[in-house]
Amino acid sequence: MQNRTHTCNELRLSDAGKTVKICGWMENVREVSAALAFVVLRDFYGTTQVVIENEEMMTVVKGINKESTLAVTGIVRERESKNGKIATGDIEVVPQSIEVLGKCRHNQLPFEINKSKDADENVRLKNRFLDLRNPAVKSNIILRCQVVAELRRLMTEKGFLEITTPILTASSPEGARDYLVPARKHPGQFYALPQAPQQFKQLLMASGFDKYFQIAPCFRDEDARADRTPGEFYQLDMEMAFASQEDVLSTLESVLVPVFEKYGKYDRITQAPFRHIPFNEAMERYGSDKPDLRIDLEIDDITEAVQGCGFGPFEGNTVKAVVVHDFAQARKWIDKLLADVEVQTGNKACWVKVDENGALTGGVSKFLQECAPALTQQLGLKPNSFVCMAAGKKTAAQKTAGVIRTMLGRRVPGHFDEEQYAMCWIVDFPMYEMGEESGELEFCHNPFSMPQGGMQALLDAEGDTEKLLAINADQYDLVVNGYESASGAVRNHDPEIMVKAFQMVGLGEEDVKAKFPAMYNAFTYGAPPHAGAAPGVDRLIMLLTGEESIREVITFPMNKNAQDLMMGAPGCVEQKQLDELHIALVPVEE
Repeated sequence: MQNRTHTCNELRLSDAGKTVKICGWMENVREVSAALAFVVLRDFYGTTQVVIENEEMMTVVKGINKESTLAVTGIVRERESKNGKIATGDIEVVPQSIEVLGKCRHNQLPFEINKSKDADENVRLKNRFLDLRNPAVKSNIILRCQVVAELRRLMTEKGFLEITTPILTASSPEGARDYLVPARKHPGQFYALPQAPQQFKQLLMASGFDKYFQIAPCFRDEDARADRTPGEFYQLDMEMAFASQEDVLSTLESVLVPVFEKYGKYDRITQAPFRHIPFNEAMERYGSDKPDLRIDLEIDDITEAVQGCGFGPFEGNTVKAVVVHDFAQARKWIDKLLADVEVQTGNKACWVKVDENGALTGGVSKFLQECAPALTQQLGLKPNSFVCMAAGKKTAAQKTAGVIRTMLGRRVPGHFDEEQYAMCWIVDFPMYEMGEESGELEFCHNPFSMPQGGMQALLDAEGDTEKLLAINADQYDLVVNGYESASGAVRNHDPEIMVKAFQMVGLGEEDVKAKFPAMYNAFTYGAPPHAGAAPGVDRLIMLLTGEESIREVITFPMNKNAQDLMMGAPGCVEQKQLDELHIALVPVEE
């Protein structure tokens, strides 16, 4: 027991009369008189009350700051005033000696330990070692350990081998910015930290391994979001040889459902098999490829019904609508909704209501009077219905309507069944898309995916942008409560199909060989069909705990600006180190 007989959560009434030694942090002290005080001692496991009953011990306690670590040797006795809220609430320890093991040299703490989650986030992260003393914060990390152990157990039981892959590797174009590491022995050259073990796990399949997994660290130089941490994150990376999409999806369902049932905050969980929603259907019905199915609202396309109505933004554009019946919100509430939609999407929304007589009123109603019968029939309008609309190019209208759906669902009572885990697979992602910045054809989701229809689909569409945009890939995402929680694909294991797929985005065979030399070479030696996926561990833990920020479930997270305030990273290094790496710093212009 490492210099203690019991933990601070272990003593019970049956231990009364025993001489014990407990160790922990002095969480609190309450002085009643010159010779009476109550001390709460806390360790990893819980708390125990220590009762000071003489002036000698009071003198010792008075000189100790809270959060000092103590060893208390004393006798266990029954408490007169029991505390049913803690496991040790029936007993207390009367000390014979108190030894200071680690002195807290600060009279004022940065925050109250048990209320650290209320403190400023940067203060918490700078003092993360104190923040983690808070049992509420620590419990997330404990749960994370339990979930990771359970994932390992379940994957191993299913015949997967846990294989670690390299951290120092080559830079490759996989969608995000790389973290680069200079190579001291190779001036001017760099390693990259892996954005994911994507190529290595496919190489393992080409090497003859049948089922692989690891709890893999991934590194991407991305901006932070509530559900995404900058820098480093972890995923349950897995791959299967001779496998189809259904093999992967059923395997993950059989692993994740038990984990959510055992560790999730909510009792209701979607049971396998999960619903499959094609990408195009998800965008049409929910305005998102990661729909929150806890919301019961859906999107309607009213483009035909409103064309020619005379309202400029509708003319020649796609128009989407979200309807809420029995709507009783005031105009101020509606204005706030529209403003929030514009802030989040950069697009304006508009609205109408149905009055008690069934007529359209408010918002843009004056433009829609002639369309009213068609809208009423299509949308099932009735008195007190509210219609919020978005217009624009198809994708923009879909996404804006998706934000409207989410905001209305969460803000109007009765449309958001929160306390559940609603899971689905989004499937049939487009193989290609037009880049928003480049205006050129680009891979939509994952360049290593197999196009549906294989080589023939690419040959039939070659030179025809519209046909190329219509090709779907064998790609799939797991969505849980509106969060993309896993992504995967049936891989393109044929080097000829791979080269042809890259040719469509302007990259030739030599480009493929240069960018992915190991994978291309391995596939020329006879690679098996294979498929895989990678659920995000951090995001899964966030969902299991119900936390709104992913940083709450990471032991030592960076802040929103990708800074480790506790360790002072990133930081400057000595000139000697730069010289060894043949690096010269260029001044940054203000």
